[in-house]
Amino acid sequence: MDRRPRSQRALPLVRWAVQGAYALFLVLVGVQFAVFYGQAMAGNSAMVSRPPAVEAFLPISALVGLRRFLATGSWDHVHPAGLAILCAAILGAFLARKSFCSWVCPVGTLERGLESVGRRFLWRRGWPVPPRWLALALTAPKHLIVAFFAVSIFVLMPTDQLGAFLESDYNLAADAKMLLFFRDLTPVAAAVLLALAALSLVYKHFWCRVLCPYGALLGVASSFSPLRVDRNEPTCTQCKACTRACPVDIPVHARRQVVSAECTGCLGCVAACPEPQTLRVALPVRRRPVASWLVPALGVGALLAVWAVARATGHWESQVPAEVLARLYRMAHLLSH
Repeated sequence: MDRRPRSQRALPLVRWAVQGAYALFLVLVGVQFAVFYGQAMAGNSAMVSRPPAVEAFLPISALVGLRRFLATGSWDHVHPAGLAILCAAILGAFLARKSFCSWVCPVGTLERGLESVGRRFLWRRGWPVPPRWLALALTAPKHLIVAFFAVSIFVLMPTDQLGAFLESDYNLAADAKMLLFFRDLTPVAAAVLLALAALSLVYKHFWCRVLCPYGALLGVASSFSPLRVDRNEPTCTQCKACTRACPVDIPVHARRQVVSAECTGCLGCVAACPEPQTLRVALPVRRRPVASWLVPALGVGALLAVWAVARATGHWESQVPAEVLARLYRMAHLLSH
């Protein structure tokens, strides 16, 4: 008999619902932007509006915008939504671990789907789990990538060049270049994407754990989060269900508290634990437990709150005229940085 509370058992399904809703939203954003781009290329003045949320896929521009905002107090008016989304993700990580990665990010949703396929056809049939030392070593590439961009943008890039980059033709047309990359996928790019998907079948969440610099950045912020998974040792039976459920192979069964920067706050371990009140979300002070739903509520809530504030204060919609974007989109394939 399953003794887990209903709210605990429901966590994976709720997570799928949240991830699915956001994935559907991004599909609609992509369709709207494709229509906007097509009408811009055709010179149609009666264009549909450009969806600001498309800027979620421009993290480098957002990082440059963040640096300029911290240095000058000036909010990026070219891709303001991209900067707002980056700030929301960092805020969510401070409050509730890397909940953006596990509850919102569409790549995380895709990786979770691949994990489900791999778990069914490989891991349940004895597919080996890499030793912990190797799993930790494999996180090095994403940390090196985020360190490269952090040093390049926050240390080496002069303040007077920040605006020049943000106002450049390349940055203004970055969303169109992203669309063209996927629309006109080259054989090499397709092979790389297929290889990443294949690797995620044999190594859980390969992209997120090994290569994603966005996740590495949020991992640094999540180190300061007051929430973490806490294990009540007296009631733990060492069944290791929590460790098997962890998408990043953290040995939860051997931890008093999960403080790893790799923890995404997915709550898969909490949902899998068969012993009531053995794994719970807690505050570090006196290990005081709190409701598990607080993790996604704070993570998703931070995103919605920042969106509401940004929209209400005029920091969400791009101030670049549609006719300027149309002109740059027509020459996007020629632009480089």
